[in-house]
Amino acid sequence: MIGLRCARLFDGDTLHHGPATVVIDGGRIVEPSDDVPVTDLGEVTLLPGLVDAHSHLAFEPGSDIPRDMVETPREVVLARMRVHAMRALRAGITTVRDLGDRDYLAIEARAGLPLGPEILAAGPPITSPGGHCWFLGGEVPPDQSALVDAVAERIDRGVDVIKIMATGGGITPGSAAHKSQYDLDQIRAVVETAHAAGRPVTAHAHGGAGIRDAVRAGVDGIEHATFLTADGADPDWATVEEIVAAGVFVGVTAGRMPGGVPLSPKVVAARSVLADARWRGARLVCSSDAGVISDKPHDCLPHGLPEFQVFTQLSNAAVLTSITRLAAQSCGVGHRKGRIAPGFDADLLAVQGDPTADLTALTKVSAVFLAGTRVDI
Repeated sequence: MIGLRCARLFDGDTLHHGPATVVIDGGRIVEPSDDVPVTDLGEVTLLPGLVDAHSHLAFEPGSDIPRDMVETPREVVLARMRVHAMRALRAGITTVRDLGDRDYLAIEARAGLPLGPEILAAGPPITSPGGHCWFLGGEVPPDQSALVDAVAERIDRGVDVIKIMATGGGITPGSAAHKSQYDLDQIRAVVETAHAAGRPVTAHAHGGAGIRDAVRAGVDGIEHATFLTADGADPDWATVEEIVAAGVFVGVTAGRMPGGVPLSPKVVAARSVLADARWRGARLVCSSDAGVISDKPHDCLPHGLPEFQVFTQLSNAAVLTSITRLAAQSCGVGHRKGRIAPGFDADLLAVQGDPTADLTALTKVSAVFLAGTRVDI
């Protein structure tokens, strides 16, 4: 049993001015006790370890992803994924949900990282033949029986979440992000099969019809939710209200390094929906989509928070909640991650300064703890 003393503590929702001490036993946070040895971390803020709810450990930022995924040997990709995971961990990201790999390599990657971030794996995302991210090997024809079999295969392989490409996407040549790849009944078949096995489903969805069908099919999360059209964005507020009513998490992939390529007018238009959606009650999770472009390395999540805040108009504390407690809940691990409270995993991040006053403080990492063990950063 050990104690960690800090100047301030953010518990996943609220900042507590200290000093405060977190007591750890067996990798879990336990009730406070005066009879433990204490390590003073100094003038830092202690937070739950960050949760990146949307990452791609297999992708090399800045590469030709379709070609790279087809041509690179699996051993090379696997080694790369472990490097990327450790880069994320050193930034304080203690849980990574990989929402699309090749050959189920995320499951292998976590087995080779005894002191790495917890990796939640989706395996190859379900996509239509020639559809978005077809190069990851998850092509399934738009047939309910085939889709049920695809979900069963992923569950047999040990995935934590089912990912379906309800619409096209930007990094796949010939794919149109605003166009649907599966209809309502087909997505519902995926959801019902996954839920019967106790697995959540999250849907990549840009176009309004794809977002609406995914929500009505009962998905647990929508990734992107940009309401893109052929030449811009057109939010469907009735669908937003359905998202809110169903409690569907919205994964906003805003994490990226500052100073990169400016956002396109189309992306700006798509993000303009976020503030109103938040006011209506949408649960917005900031995630990175790490790997898809050059300014999204696998430690970019904390660097993208100011941009996320601009679009969502959330307070600093609410932004922090979006990458701790709320992100953990969206990944199905909210019962043990994303909070500093007794019974939760002792995955912790210490940063210089107060991120509730200045979000850039989150990039000034002082210490990272995984299940109570300090990580070499």
